[in-house]
Amino acid sequence: MTHPRLPTRYHNVDVCVVGGGLAGIAAAISAARHGARCLIVQDRPMFGGNSSSEVRMWVSGARGPGNRETGILEEIALENLRRNPHKNFSVWDSILYEKVRFQPGLDYLLNTSCFDAEMAEDRIHSIRCWQLTTQTFHEIQARFFIDCSGDSILAPLTGAPWRHGREGQSEYGEDIAPPAADSRTMGSSCLIQLRETNDKRLFVAPDWALDVTADNSRHRPADPRQQGENFWYLELGGDRDTIADAEEIRDELQDLGWGFANFIKNRKPWRDAMRNYDVDWIGMLPGKRESRRYIGAHVMTQHDVRAGGRFPDIVAYGGWPMDDHHPAGYRTPAAPTIFHPAPSPFGIPWRCLYSVAVPNLLFAGRNISVTHTAMSSTRVMATCALLGQAAGTGAALALRHGCDPATIGERHITELQQALLTDDAWLPGLTRTIPELSQTADYVVMHAKSATSPAVLRDGHDRPDAAASHLWTGSLGSVIEMRFSKPETIHQIRMVFDSDLERETLPAAERRLNRSMESIYRLNQPALYLPHTLIRSWQLELVRPDGSATVIASEDRNSRRLVLLRPDSPWSGAVAVRLSLLESWGCREARLFSFDVS
Repeated sequence: MTHPRLPTRYHNVDVCVVGGGLAGIAAAISAARHGARCLIVQDRPMFGGNSSSEVRMWVSGARGPGNRETGILEEIALENLRRNPHKNFSVWDSILYEKVRFQPGLDYLLNTSCFDAEMAEDRIHSIRCWQLTTQTFHEIQARFFIDCSGDSILAPLTGAPWRHGREGQSEYGEDIAPPAADSRTMGSSCLIQLRETNDKRLFVAPDWALDVTADNSRHRPADPRQQGENFWYLELGGDRDTIADAEEIRDELQDLGWGFANFIKNRKPWRDAMRNYDVDWIGMLPGKRESRRYIGAHVMTQHDVRAGGRFPDIVAYGGWPMDDHHPAGYRTPAAPTIFHPAPSPFGIPWRCLYSVAVPNLLFAGRNISVTHTAMSSTRVMATCALLGQAAGTGAALALRHGCDPATIGERHITELQQALLTDDAWLPGLTRTIPELSQTADYVVMHAKSATSPAVLRDGHDRPDAAASHLWTGSLGSVIEMRFSKPETIHQIRMVFDSDLERETLPAAERRLNRSMESIYRLNQPALYLPHTLIRSWQLELVRPDGSATVIASEDRNSRRLVLLRPDSPWSGAVAVRLSLLESWGCREARLFSFDVS
């Protein structure tokens, strides 16, 4: 319902994404890049969700070597290393903002909350939203809607089936589930940031702060100064309704957060060790872990996770343990969480990303179709970003084929998987199909003092695995020429550089932390930089039958792992494409995983 005295704006797009966390950002960008007219609606003043400066949770994902998430998330992470060497959350906000704002085909509404939906039989016809800053209603009609809101706002508005709370052990035979089903969830946290200074910093707690002592802080980390501390265990609300009771939970978390800051600053055993640390920031917006989960065509369980998720319709992967927080959070005398083992990586299927009852509704993030136990792993933000990229790409593909998401899984799943692999969204167990033109071309390395065989550049793998490195190396200044038997028209050129997925060329402390952002800021903390292995300067030339060469693309300050060039007008009359690898960000050799054309 709108109001006659307030304006209403109307939008008609192909894909509407509700929610602007990392899942929503990835969904909207990927849909737009695949040709859909897309609009993203975010109810906060910035993008990023739990990773934004309002919450400041760092981005976690699959554990173990070789499992770092790539695709859009790695694109963002590399830009953050380039522009944000001191891990400033405001800079992080700006990077996420610019990725959305300047993406062709993508429009956005910040400070805008969805409050209603209109159905046409079993499909969503449109949604209604309210933009606080402009006091304007927005009505958005779309072919497909992707709910990345975390709280699954479109579920109660559309009647799409959903679950809340924990399944009992008997429902799916999950031995780490509680004996009986209940409405409890994981709770929410307001995080704390500390900053080391050169002098003593006073902290005066408000009178209403909770009385926190060593006795009621059992099972918490021993040293608040340790690298990687962000006080995630200041958690409450899992024994309440994390949506309906959100305001009261926030108030309780404020009492706890300021009380805990007082404990580490002014009470034994930490007051002397913390004398030079400033309480730099305490969050006002709780970071939420769990609320509604949609019911999709498949409900992923603890068993699917433990079996490695070997699904034929895999479109994303996880690799975080099943990290099940106690619903009572800080109030329990028990350990705040139990880390149940999970393989890394494990696959997540397409069938978990669309509604079983509303044909044009997709979802990505912590709200996908999983049980509580499986969600305790799939909820982390790097995994959510992969889910978003899969949902956005799949929605654009459904638009192209004129079908619903279910049909994509039935008839076009290989096309979706190959599109994700092309966009550098790795899928464990799958190999990217190399375009036919590159399969038949001759690869010749020129001007190289040393070089490995270029055959690996078209083997369909863009990262090392247990069998091989899949990496071409050569001296800086090397030129790789892809030669064709006759003049060809080039529609796409694809290159994947080495972005040091293990981050071995970054400072040792950063390698140990393995987080995109920071919570404890120390004096003399080393600045970050782009991985040394990444190519900084490159040039692409098109070679004509007469031997002449034309520069068609170049970069002197490259920060991208994936370079995917698709010109508005195809390049015609090429007998070769020539790639010059001129300079790195610090490595003495040129490193390249893929180079192919179509």
